[in-house]
Amino acid sequence: MDTPITYTAFAGNHRIAAGSLAEVATQVKARFDANESAPLLIFDDQESRQIDFDWSQSLQGILSGLTINVSKHSLKTEAGVEDAAEGVAEPPRGPGRPKLGVVAREVTLLPRHWDWLATQPGGASVALRKLVEQARRDAAKPDQVRRAREAAYRFMSAMAGNQPGFEEATRALFAGDGPGFAARIEPWPTDVRAFAQMLAAPAFG
Repeated sequence: MDTPITYTAFAGNHRIAAGSLAEVATQVKARFDANESAPLLIFDDQESRQIDFDWSQSLQGILSGLTINVSKHSLKTEAGVEDAAEGVAEPPRGPGRPKLGVVAREVTLLPRHWDWLATQPGGASVALRKLVEQARRDAAKPDQVRRAREAAYRFMSAMAGNQPGFEEATRALFAGDGPGFAARIEPWPTDVRAFAQMLAAPAFG
């Protein structure tokens, strides 16, 4: 089962909410209606991408929009494979073919690639799936480090660009220097520092 995506909201440099997007949006909307003077920002906890809403809407309108956006942009097959909801049609299945979440897409290869695939046990489709799975395993750790660096930098740029040591912290982040990173962000506001550390942790192994 996929881990649910969680979100964190800030009012200025202070963390004010965390949880599902609906939970966080509800709390941020209350702050907005109470005329919160600090900027209100929501980040997802995985990639630190900002989530924007028109807070002048009613809370019901905001929450209804969440449901619409989720159903419009993604769907889950029975096998748990996520594909874009628009423009992806599953090809007809032959008699007795189980619904396994397999999606047909065009693959373009050179003739020598097709020649090699034709000699593999199970045929081209089986061989390609094995190659992709092996590549995924090989790239798992580097991909995790890269995503952590990108997520931390995205958040730092939005929330700490004017903080002391920002450039030095960025260099330490991309150099894989965990102690140096921690030292550079130590003067930052507590909640900003804690969230940046959480995002960056996988980048330091």
